[in-house]
Amino acid sequence: MKKMSAISQARKRMMGNRRNLLAGLILLSLMLLAPMATFADKKKKTADAEPKKAQVIDYSNIVWPNPPAIARVRYQAFYSAQKLSQVDTPNNKKQKWMDRLAGTQPVNENGKVLFQLAEPYGLAVDSKNNLYVADQKVGAIFIFNTETREVELIKNKAHAHFDRIIGLAMDDNDRLFVSDPGLHHILVFDATHKAEDVITEGMVSPGGLALDKENRLLYVADVELDQVLVYDADSFKLLRKIGTTGHKHELTTPGDFSKPTAVAVDQDGNLYVCDTLNNRIEIFDADGKFVSTFGKAGDGPGYFARPKGVAIDSDGHIWVADGMQDRVQVFNKDAQLLISFGGHGLLPGQFQGLVGIATDKNNRVFTSEMYPGRVQQFRYVTDAEAEQLNKDREAQRMKKAAGSKEPAPTAVPAAEAKSPQSK
Repeated sequence: MKKMSAISQARKRMMGNRRNLLAGLILLSLMLLAPMATFADKKKKTADAEPKKAQVIDYSNIVWPNPPAIARVRYQAFYSAQKLSQVDTPNNKKQKWMDRLAGTQPVNENGKVLFQLAEPYGLAVDSKNNLYVADQKVGAIFIFNTETREVELIKNKAHAHFDRIIGLAMDDNDRLFVSDPGLHHILVFDATHKAEDVITEGMVSPGGLALDKENRLLYVADVELDQVLVYDADSFKLLRKIGTTGHKHELTTPGDFSKPTAVAVDQDGNLYVCDTLNNRIEIFDADGKFVSTFGKAGDGPGYFARPKGVAIDSDGHIWVADGMQDRVQVFNKDAQLLISFGGHGLLPGQFQGLVGIATDKNNRVFTSEMYPGRVQQFRYVTDAEAEQLNKDREAQRMKKAAGSKEPAPTAVPAAEAKSPQSK
Protein backbone atom coordinates (compact mmCIF):
# COMPACT_ATOMS: atom_id res chain seq x y z
CA MET A 1 0.00 0.00 0.00
CA LYS A 2 2.84 2.36 0.90
CA LYS A 3 4.46 1.51 -2.41
CA MET A 4 1.22 2.31 -4.33
CA SER A 5 0.87 5.61 -2.45
CA ALA A 6 4.40 6.63 -3.39
CA ILE A 7 3.68 5.85 -7.04
CA SER A 8 0.50 7.94 -6.96
CA GLN A 9 2.30 10.88 -5.46
CA ALA A 10 5.00 10.62 -8.11
CA ARG A 11 2.37 10.61 -10.83
CA LYS A 12 0.70 13.67 -9.33
CA ARG A 13 3.98 15.52 -9.22
CA MET A 14 4.64 14.56 -12.84
CA MET A 15 1.21 15.79 -13.93
CA GLY A 16 1.71 19.03 -12.03
CA ASN A 17 5.06 19.57 -13.69
CA ARG A 18 3.47 18.99 -17.10
CA ARG A 19 0.72 21.49 -16.34
CA ASN A 20 3.26 24.04 -15.19
CA LEU A 21 5.33 23.45 -18.31
CA LEU A 22 2.26 23.82 -20.55
CA ALA A 23 1.21 27.00 -18.78
CA GLY A 24 4.72 28.35 -19.17
CA LEU A 25 4.73 27.58 -22.89
CA ILE A 26 1.36 29.30 -23.37
CA LEU A 27 2.54 32.36 -21.45
CA LEU A 28 5.73 32.48 -23.49
CA SER A 29 3.83 32.26 -26.77
CA LEU A 30 1.49 35.08 -25.72
CA MET A 31 4.47 37.21 -24.80
CA LEU A 32 6.03 36.56 -28.21
CA LEU A 33 2.76 37.21 -30.12
CA ALA A 34 1.87 40.39 -28.27
CA PRO A 35 4.59 42.56 -29.87
CA MET A 36 3.71 41.15 -33.30
CA ALA A 37 0.04 41.99 -32.81
CA THR A 38 0.94 45.45 -31.58
CA PHE A 39 3.17 45.97 -34.63
CA ALA A 40 0.39 44.78 -36.93
CA ASP A 41 -2.09 47.15 -35.27
CA LYS A 42 0.34 50.05 -35.58
CA LYS A 43 0.96 49.18 -39.24
CA LYS A 44 -2.77 49.02 -39.92
CA LYS A 45 -3.37 52.34 -38.16
CA THR A 46 -0.51 53.92 -40.11
CA ALA A 47 -1.93 52.59 -43.38
CA ASP A 48 -5.38 53.88 -42.46
CA ALA A 49 -3.92 57.27 -41.54
CA GLU A 50 -2.15 57.63 -44.88
CA PRO A 51 -4.31 59.34 -47.53
CA LYS A 52 -5.41 56.99 -50.25
CA LYS A 53 -4.23 57.98 -53.70
CA ALA A 54 -6.97 58.35 -56.28
CA GLN A 55 -6.72 55.81 -59.06
CA VAL A 56 -6.19 57.39 -62.46
CA ILE A 57 -8.02 55.59 -65.24
CA ASP A 58 -6.05 55.15 -68.45
CA TYR A 59 -8.34 55.75 -71.42
CA SER A 60 -5.58 55.73 -74.03
CA ASN A 61 -6.27 52.15 -75.11
CA ILE A 62 -9.95 52.75 -75.88
CA VAL A 63 -9.90 52.89 -79.68
CA TRP A 64 -11.93 51.86 -82.72
CA PRO A 65 -11.41 49.63 -84.60
CA ASN A 66 -9.71 47.22 -82.21
CA PRO A 67 -6.03 46.30 -82.60
CA PRO A 68 -4.22 45.14 -84.63
CA ALA A 69 -6.07 47.42 -87.04
CA ILE A 70 -4.93 51.05 -87.25
CA ALA A 71 -7.00 53.08 -84.76
CA ARG A 72 -9.24 55.71 -86.41
CA VAL A 73 -11.16 56.88 -83.33
CA ARG A 74 -9.63 57.38 -79.88
CA TYR A 75 -11.56 58.05 -76.69
CA GLN A 76 -10.22 61.10 -74.81
CA ALA A 77 -12.50 62.51 -72.10
CA PHE A 78 -15.98 63.37 -70.92
CA TYR A 79 -17.69 66.48 -69.50
CA SER A 80 -20.57 66.50 -67.04
CA ALA A 81 -20.32 69.35 -64.52
CA GLN A 82 -18.41 72.21 -63.03
CA LYS A 83 -15.19 71.40 -61.23
CA LEU A 84 -15.61 71.15 -57.47
CA SER A 85 -12.96 73.82 -57.04
CA GLN A 86 -15.24 76.29 -58.84
CA VAL A 87 -17.96 75.88 -56.23
CA ASP A 88 -17.72 77.15 -52.66
CA THR A 89 -17.22 74.33 -50.15
CA PRO A 90 -20.61 73.27 -48.73
CA ASN A 91 -21.14 73.63 -45.00
CA ASN A 92 -20.77 70.57 -42.79
CA LYS A 93 -24.34 70.54 -41.58
CA LYS A 94 -26.10 67.32 -42.38
CA GLN A 95 -28.89 67.53 -44.92
CA LYS A 96 -32.34 66.78 -43.73
CA TRP A 97 -33.42 63.24 -44.43
CA MET A 98 -36.02 64.49 -46.92
CA ASP A 99 -33.30 66.39 -48.84
CA ARG A 100 -31.11 63.30 -48.92
CA LEU A 101 -34.04 61.21 -50.09
CA ALA A 102 -34.83 63.70 -52.85
CA GLY A 103 -31.19 63.76 -53.91
CA THR A 104 -30.97 67.54 -54.02
CA GLN A 105 -27.65 69.24 -54.66
CA PRO A 106 -25.69 70.32 -51.59
CA VAL A 107 -26.04 74.05 -51.01
CA ASN A 108 -23.66 76.11 -48.90
CA GLU A 109 -24.40 79.17 -46.82
CA ASN A 110 -23.98 81.41 -49.86
CA GLY A 111 -26.53 79.40 -51.80
CA LYS A 112 -24.15 78.26 -54.56
CA VAL A 113 -24.64 74.86 -56.18
CA LEU A 114 -22.68 72.61 -58.46
CA PHE A 115 -24.01 73.12 -61.99
CA GLN A 116 -24.06 69.89 -63.97
CA LEU A 117 -25.40 68.74 -67.32
CA ALA A 118 -28.93 67.34 -67.20
CA GLU A 119 -30.18 67.18 -70.80
CA PRO A 120 -27.37 68.38 -73.08
CA TYR A 121 -28.15 68.68 -76.78
CA GLY A 122 -26.48 71.14 -79.17
CA LEU A 123 -22.68 71.43 -79.40
CA ALA A 124 -20.25 74.02 -80.77
CA VAL A 125 -16.55 74.91 -80.47
CA ASP A 126 -15.10 78.42 -80.61
CA SER A 127 -11.74 79.67 -81.93
CA LYS A 128 -10.12 79.12 -78.50
CA ASN A 129 -11.15 75.44 -78.51
CA ASN A 130 -13.78 75.98 -75.80
CA LEU A 131 -16.71 73.59 -75.95
CA TYR A 132 -20.26 75.00 -75.81
CA VAL A 133 -23.13 72.73 -74.71
CA ALA A 134 -26.81 73.70 -74.72
CA ASP A 135 -28.74 72.13 -71.85
CA GLN A 136 -32.48 72.53 -72.19
CA LYS A 137 -33.30 71.27 -68.69
CA VAL A 138 -30.78 73.38 -66.80
CA GLY A 139 -31.64 76.32 -69.02
CA ALA A 140 -28.04 77.30 -69.63
CA ILE A 141 -25.19 77.03 -72.09
CA PHE A 142 -22.14 75.39 -70.51
CA ILE A 143 -18.77 76.63 -71.78
CA PHE A 144 -16.04 74.08 -70.99
CA ASN A 145 -12.37 74.94 -71.26
CA THR A 146 -11.16 71.64 -72.70
CA GLU A 147 -7.65 72.15 -71.29
CA THR A 148 -8.27 73.32 -67.71
CA ARG A 149 -11.79 71.85 -67.36
CA GLU A 150 -13.02 75.19 -65.98
CA VAL A 151 -16.66 76.01 -66.78
CA GLU A 152 -18.46 79.25 -67.57
CA LEU A 153 -22.21 79.50 -68.08
CA ILE A 154 -24.63 81.60 -70.10
CA LYS A 155 -27.64 81.39 -67.79
CA ASN A 156 -31.34 81.82 -68.31
CA LYS A 157 -32.72 85.06 -66.80
CA ALA A 158 -29.19 86.19 -65.99
CA HIS A 159 -27.64 86.64 -69.43
CA ALA A 160 -30.61 85.91 -71.70
CA HIS A 161 -34.13 84.49 -71.74
CA PHE A 162 -34.36 80.79 -72.68
CA ASP A 163 -37.29 78.43 -72.83
CA ARG A 164 -35.99 75.23 -74.50
CA ILE A 165 -32.58 75.61 -76.13
CA ILE A 166 -31.56 72.95 -78.67
CA GLY A 167 -29.14 73.83 -81.47
CA LEU A 168 -25.82 75.68 -81.43
CA ALA A 169 -23.56 77.05 -84.16
CA MET A 170 -20.40 79.18 -84.05
CA ASP A 171 -18.99 81.44 -86.77
CA ASP A 172 -15.41 82.58 -87.39
CA ASN A 173 -15.85 85.65 -85.17
CA ASP A 174 -17.07 83.52 -82.25
CA ARG A 175 -20.65 84.70 -82.67
CA LEU A 176 -22.89 82.07 -81.13
CA PHE A 177 -26.27 81.10 -82.65
CA VAL A 178 -28.74 79.39 -80.28
CA SER A 179 -32.06 77.88 -81.40
CA ASP A 180 -34.99 78.00 -79.00
CA PRO A 181 -38.08 76.17 -80.33
CA GLY A 182 -40.01 77.10 -77.20
CA LEU A 183 -39.75 80.78 -78.12
CA HIS A 184 -39.74 80.14 -81.91
CA HIS A 185 -36.53 82.04 -82.55
CA ILE A 186 -32.72 81.99 -82.72
CA LEU A 187 -30.66 84.15 -80.38
CA VAL A 188 -27.34 85.58 -81.54
CA PHE A 189 -24.57 86.27 -79.01
CA ASP A 190 -21.38 88.20 -79.68
CA ALA A 191 -17.89 87.01 -78.71
CA THR A 192 -18.37 88.37 -75.18
CA HIS A 193 -21.54 86.26 -74.78
CA LYS A 194 -23.83 89.27 -74.91
CA ALA A 195 -27.13 88.79 -76.76
CA GLU A 196 -27.05 91.12 -79.75
CA ASP A 197 -29.83 89.98 -82.10
CA VAL A 198 -32.71 87.58 -82.65
CA ILE A 199 -33.93 85.75 -85.78
CA THR A 200 -37.62 84.94 -86.10
CA GLU A 201 -38.60 85.18 -89.78
CA GLY A 202 -40.36 82.11 -91.15
CA MET A 203 -39.56 79.66 -88.35
CA VAL A 204 -41.85 77.67 -86.06
CA SER A 205 -39.74 75.08 -84.23
CA PRO A 206 -36.04 75.65 -84.96
CA GLY A 207 -33.70 72.82 -83.97
CA GLY A 208 -30.32 71.88 -85.41
CA LEU A 209 -28.10 74.63 -86.82
CA ALA A 210 -25.15 74.74 -89.22
CA LEU A 211 -23.05 77.55 -90.69
CA ASP A 212 -21.54 77.69 -94.17
CA LYS A 213 -18.72 80.07 -93.28
CA GLU A 214 -17.51 80.45 -96.87
CA ASN A 215 -20.87 81.28 -98.44
CA ARG A 216 -22.13 83.04 -95.28
CA LEU A 217 -25.25 80.92 -94.90
CA LEU A 218 -27.08 79.82 -91.76
CA TYR A 219 -29.06 76.56 -92.05
CA VAL A 220 -31.89 75.87 -89.61
CA ALA A 221 -33.72 72.53 -89.36
CA ASP A 222 -37.35 73.27 -88.48
CA VAL A 223 -38.91 70.10 -87.05
CA GLU A 224 -42.48 71.33 -87.20
CA LEU A 225 -42.32 72.72 -90.76
CA ASP A 226 -40.44 69.68 -92.17
CA GLN A 227 -38.10 72.16 -93.83
CA VAL A 228 -34.56 73.49 -93.69
CA LEU A 229 -34.57 77.30 -93.63
CA VAL A 230 -31.63 79.16 -95.21
CA TYR A 231 -30.63 82.62 -93.89
CA ASP A 232 -27.97 85.13 -94.72
CA ALA A 233 -25.51 84.66 -91.82
CA ASP A 234 -24.86 88.41 -91.57
CA SER A 235 -28.14 90.16 -92.35
CA PHE A 236 -30.27 87.27 -90.98
CA LYS A 237 -32.66 87.56 -93.92
CA LEU A 238 -34.52 84.41 -94.98
CA LEU A 239 -33.19 83.44 -98.42
CA ARG A 240 -34.99 80.19 -99.24
CA LYS A 241 -36.55 77.02 -97.87
CA ILE A 242 -35.65 73.42 -98.65
CA GLY A 243 -38.37 70.76 -98.49
CA THR A 244 -42.17 70.79 -98.53
CA THR A 245 -44.29 71.73 -95.54
CA GLY A 246 -47.89 71.07 -94.54
CA HIS A 247 -47.98 67.26 -94.86
CA LYS A 248 -47.85 66.27 -91.15
CA HIS A 249 -44.45 64.55 -91.35
CA GLU A 250 -45.64 62.01 -93.94
CA LEU A 251 -43.50 62.85 -96.99
CA THR A 252 -40.84 60.34 -98.05
CA THR A 253 -39.91 61.69 -101.48
CA PRO A 254 -36.22 62.55 -102.02
CA GLY A 255 -35.61 66.20 -101.20
CA ASP A 256 -38.40 66.32 -98.63
CA PHE A 257 -38.23 65.66 -94.91
CA SER A 258 -40.13 64.16 -92.01
CA LYS A 259 -38.99 65.95 -88.86
CA PRO A 260 -35.46 67.01 -89.81
CA THR A 261 -33.46 67.42 -86.60
CA ALA A 262 -29.84 68.16 -87.50
CA VAL A 263 -27.78 69.73 -90.29
CA ALA A 264 -24.08 69.93 -91.21
CA VAL A 265 -22.00 71.54 -93.96
CA ASP A 266 -18.79 70.24 -95.59
CA GLN A 267 -15.84 72.20 -96.98
CA ASP A 268 -17.48 72.41 -100.42
CA GLY A 269 -20.66 73.94 -99.04
CA ASN A 270 -22.76 70.77 -99.40
CA LEU A 271 -25.57 70.41 -96.88
CA TYR A 272 -26.29 67.18 -94.96
CA VAL A 273 -29.66 66.76 -93.25
CA CYS A 274 -30.79 64.20 -90.67
CA ASP A 275 -34.22 63.21 -92.01
CA THR A 276 -35.11 61.60 -88.70
CA LEU A 277 -38.48 59.91 -89.21
CA ASN A 278 -37.40 58.70 -92.67
CA ASN A 279 -34.21 57.22 -91.14
CA ARG A 280 -31.87 58.66 -93.76
CA ILE A 281 -29.34 61.37 -94.53
CA GLU A 282 -30.11 63.71 -97.43
CA ILE A 283 -27.44 65.71 -99.25
CA PHE A 284 -27.89 69.05 -101.07
CA ASP A 285 -25.44 71.32 -102.86
CA ALA A 286 -24.66 74.91 -101.84
CA ASP A 287 -27.59 76.16 -103.96
CA GLY A 288 -30.06 73.91 -102.17
CA LYS A 289 -30.47 71.38 -104.98
CA PHE A 290 -30.99 67.76 -103.99
CA VAL A 291 -27.92 65.56 -104.64
CA SER A 292 -28.45 62.17 -103.03
CA THR A 293 -29.64 60.24 -100.00
CA PHE A 294 -28.53 57.16 -98.08
CA GLY A 295 -29.73 55.01 -95.22
CA LYS A 296 -32.97 53.27 -94.30
CA ALA A 297 -34.72 51.89 -91.25
CA GLY A 298 -33.00 48.97 -89.54
CA ASP A 299 -30.40 47.94 -86.98
CA GLY A 300 -27.74 46.45 -89.27
CA PRO A 301 -24.53 48.14 -90.41
CA GLY A 302 -25.35 51.31 -92.32
CA TYR A 303 -28.98 51.34 -91.19
CA PHE A 304 -30.59 53.99 -88.98
CA ALA A 305 -33.19 54.13 -86.23
CA ARG A 306 -33.99 57.81 -85.69
CA PRO A 307 -30.72 59.59 -86.55
CA LYS A 308 -30.48 62.75 -84.44
CA GLY A 309 -27.07 64.22 -85.23
CA VAL A 310 -24.74 64.65 -88.20
CA ALA A 311 -21.22 66.11 -88.54
CA ILE A 312 -18.47 66.26 -91.18
CA ASP A 313 -14.78 65.75 -90.40
CA SER A 314 -11.72 67.25 -92.11
CA ASP A 315 -11.58 64.38 -94.63
CA GLY A 316 -15.21 64.83 -95.62
CA HIS A 317 -16.44 61.73 -93.78
CA ILE A 318 -20.02 61.79 -92.53
CA TRP A 319 -20.59 61.06 -88.82
CA VAL A 320 -24.16 60.11 -87.87
CA ALA A 321 -25.46 59.85 -84.30
CA ASP A 322 -28.28 57.30 -84.01
CA GLY A 323 -30.74 58.16 -81.26
CA MET A 324 -32.45 54.81 -80.75
CA GLN A 325 -29.48 52.52 -81.29
CA ASP A 326 -27.09 54.74 -79.33
CA ARG A 327 -24.28 54.36 -81.81
CA VAL A 328 -22.15 56.47 -84.12
CA GLN A 329 -21.54 55.40 -87.71
CA VAL A 330 -18.95 56.99 -89.99
CA PHE A 331 -19.38 56.97 -93.78
CA ASN A 332 -17.17 58.11 -96.64
CA LYS A 333 -18.35 60.47 -99.37
CA ASP A 334 -19.80 57.52 -101.30
CA ALA A 335 -21.95 56.57 -98.27
CA GLN A 336 -19.89 53.45 -97.56
CA LEU A 337 -19.72 52.54 -93.88
CA LEU A 338 -16.20 52.87 -92.44
CA ILE A 339 -16.54 52.68 -88.66
CA SER A 340 -19.30 51.95 -86.17
CA PHE A 341 -19.05 52.23 -82.40
CA GLY A 342 -21.24 52.73 -79.34
CA GLY A 343 -24.20 50.79 -78.00
CA HIS A 344 -26.37 51.24 -74.92
CA GLY A 345 -24.37 51.82 -71.75
CA LEU A 346 -22.43 54.23 -69.56
CA LEU A 347 -18.90 53.05 -70.28
CA PRO A 348 -16.54 55.21 -72.36
CA GLY A 349 -17.67 55.02 -75.97
CA GLN A 350 -21.17 53.81 -75.06
CA PHE A 351 -24.23 56.05 -75.09
CA GLN A 352 -27.57 56.61 -73.37
CA GLY A 353 -29.93 58.88 -75.27
CA LEU A 354 -27.44 59.99 -77.92
CA VAL A 355 -28.63 63.16 -79.65
CA GLY A 356 -25.82 65.46 -80.74
CA ILE A 357 -22.47 65.23 -82.53
CA ALA A 358 -19.95 67.86 -83.62
CA THR A 359 -16.39 68.04 -84.99
CA ASP A 360 -13.79 70.79 -84.76
CA LYS A 361 -10.61 71.96 -86.52
CA ASN A 362 -8.45 69.83 -84.20
CA ASN A 363 -10.12 66.62 -85.42
CA ARG A 364 -11.94 66.22 -82.13
CA VAL A 365 -15.43 64.73 -82.08
CA PHE A 366 -17.97 65.53 -79.35
CA THR A 367 -21.20 63.65 -78.59
CA SER A 368 -24.04 64.62 -76.24
CA GLU A 369 -26.32 62.24 -74.33
CA MET A 370 -29.60 63.13 -72.68
CA TYR A 371 -29.96 60.60 -69.88
CA PRO A 372 -26.59 60.44 -68.12
CA GLY A 373 -26.15 64.14 -68.82
CA ARG A 374 -22.68 64.06 -70.34
CA VAL A 375 -20.61 64.96 -73.38
CA GLN A 376 -17.89 62.60 -74.58
CA GLN A 377 -14.78 63.64 -76.49
CA PHE A 378 -13.02 61.53 -79.13
CA ARG A 379 -10.07 62.10 -81.43
CA TYR A 380 -10.45 61.33 -85.12
CA VAL A 381 -7.31 59.91 -86.76
CA THR A 382 -7.24 61.44 -90.24
CA ASP A 383 -6.59 59.55 -93.47
CA ALA A 384 -3.10 61.08 -93.73
CA GLU A 385 -2.28 60.15 -90.13
CA ALA A 386 -3.56 56.62 -90.60
CA GLU A 387 -1.49 56.23 -93.77
CA GLN A 388 1.65 57.39 -91.96
CA LEU A 389 0.96 55.06 -89.03
CA ASN A 390 0.58 52.20 -91.48
CA LYS A 391 3.91 53.10 -93.15
CA ASP A 392 5.64 53.28 -89.75
CA ARG A 393 4.24 49.92 -88.77
CA GLU A 394 5.37 48.35 -92.04
CA ALA A 395 8.86 49.83 -91.63
CA GLN A 396 9.13 48.42 -88.11
CA ARG A 397 7.99 45.04 -89.35
CA MET A 398 10.60 45.02 -92.10
CA LYS A 399 13.33 46.12 -89.69
CA LYS A 400 12.38 43.41 -87.23
CA ALA A 401 12.31 40.80 -89.97
CA ALA A 402 15.73 41.88 -91.22
CA GLY A 403 17.20 41.80 -87.72
CA SER A 404 15.92 38.31 -87.02
CA LYS A 405 17.83 36.82 -89.98
CA GLU A 406 21.23 35.48 -88.81
CA PRO A 407 24.12 35.79 -91.32
CA ALA A 408 24.99 32.51 -93.05
CA PRO A 409 28.35 30.92 -91.96
CA THR A 410 31.26 31.77 -94.31
CA ALA A 411 32.54 28.80 -96.35
CA VAL A 412 36.12 27.83 -95.37
CA PRO A 413 38.45 26.26 -98.02
CA ALA A 414 39.45 22.68 -97.24
CA ALA A 415 43.17 23.56 -97.04
CA GLU A 416 42.51 26.30 -94.44
CA ALA A 417 40.25 24.07 -92.48
CA LYS A 418 43.18 21.78 -91.48
CA SER A 419 44.52 22.24 -87.96
CA PRO A 420 48.02 23.76 -87.41
CA GLN A 421 49.30 20.42 -86.17
CA SER A 422 48.51 18.86 -89.46
CA LYS A 423 50.62 21.30 -91.36
